[in-house]
Amino acid sequence: VVILVILWLLGWLVGHIGGGLIHILLVIAVIVLVYNLIVGRRGV
Repeated sequence: VVILVILWLLGWLVGHIGGGLIHILLVIAVIVLVYNLIVGRRGV
């Protein structure tokens, strides 16, 4: 999780320079991570 936060900060900084593509990808990655945690707790 810490790594994702660091990557998000880097993506945010880069986003101001070269566009928000990386930021969007990181947001999607976080959403997928949260989704996997929720599904994992339900016990598929």
